[in-house]
Amino acid sequence: MLPALHIALRFTVSRKRSLALSLAGVVFGVAFFILTQAQTQGFERYFIQTILGTSGSIIISDRYQSRYTSFGENLEGAEDSKSLFQARKPDANRGSASQAKRKYYEGITNAAEIMRVARQFSNVLACAPVVHGNASIRSNFTAEIANLQGIELDMQLAATALRQQVIGGSLEDFRINPSGVILGSLLADKLQLGVGDTVQLTGADPRPRTFTVSAVFRSGNNIIDERRAYVDLRVAQALLKKPALVTQIIVALRDPDRAPALSAHFERLFGHRARAWQERERGNLQIFSTLRLSAGITVSLIILLAGFLIFNTLTMAVMEKVREIAILRSMGYRRGDISLVFLGQGFVVAALGSLGGAACGALFTYLVSLIPVKVTGFFYTERFVVSWNWAHYAAAAVIAFVAVLGASWLPARRAAHLAPVDTLRGSGQ
Repeated sequence: MLPALHIALRFTVSRKRSLALSLAGVVFGVAFFILTQAQTQGFERYFIQTILGTSGSIIISDRYQSRYTSFGENLEGAEDSKSLFQARKPDANRGSASQAKRKYYEGITNAAEIMRVARQFSNVLACAPVVHGNASIRSNFTAEIANLQGIELDMQLAATALRQQVIGGSLEDFRINPSGVILGSLLADKLQLGVGDTVQLTGADPRPRTFTVSAVFRSGNNIIDERRAYVDLRVAQALLKKPALVTQIIVALRDPDRAPALSAHFERLFGHRARAWQERERGNLQIFSTLRLSAGITVSLIILLAGFLIFNTLTMAVMEKVREIAILRSMGYRRGDISLVFLGQGFVVAALGSLGGAACGALFTYLVSLIPVKVTGFFYTERFVVSWNWAHYAAAAVIAFVAVLGASWLPARRAAHLAPVDTLRGSGQ
């Protein structure tokens, strides 16, 4: 095997121009594959971080009644965590059809008990109650309809990334001021408001109340940043006329990937709707997956073109090396050894191309991450977001080896089946 690989290396080096062209195709194909995957996955992960940082891994909301359980089996009569676990038992016969026939009742009346039980799960990092609804928000310049959310500040900070999202003002001012409000950055821009300015909020209670802007936040999700406003939980309950109600509970997990299984368990346990972030954002996640797949297929064509070039190169090499092949066969080299000589040339190109492409891909990814570009619309960022993932490099290398070795197989097979006696007599071509 080693002599065959040595001969393969000698044959490869003897055709420097063809080697350079083939190698360049593989290098740039691998590099661009890594770059496109790093970009698309980078934006996808940035979007996921935004979702988890604002809405948590699981949202527990409205109480439901299905046709398989009586309404008396709800949580309101539970005295402790044991009775909570016994109040709702999993029904193996429940499916999507039965869930479609649920009757929902707005809000959560026993939020404190649900959060206490939820925190006992090892994967649960924090819980935060939220009261939300639409409210009119008016400044001296204009008025908007805001998505008003009432929060318990400390719980919200534990369950979300609100502290990191604040770009102006102070959360401590919001903590000590019951008439403080935290505005999304785009909403503040629309209302032409800054920290310390006053604004009027009107909810289900028709009497407007005056608030002071304590802080401004930017989540990175423009839909949130142009509509959301935070106030104290009890203040929101008064504004929205929901005095004993929590609209939803945000649950942050240590491992967000396990959110679907835990949310299904929470539904059965608590008798309230529980939605994992994967379910809430299924459409957007499918868009990112489609873009990543499309980019991967498109860039892989460059590697396939390099494979066709290698096919032509090795086919010409077989025609030029017919006499050398015949001599090797007469010296005792088997057909498998001859195939290995030409497959070895493809292996050398694939290996060098993968290594060079990985280095170029890492360099291109780093350079792209430094480009200052302001992205607005679906989400907000001031630079290209990239993801550093070894799987991109492994996938690119696999594609390169499959394409190059696949292109090398036919010429190698043709070389192995040349008849040495006829070739030496001059009839082998």
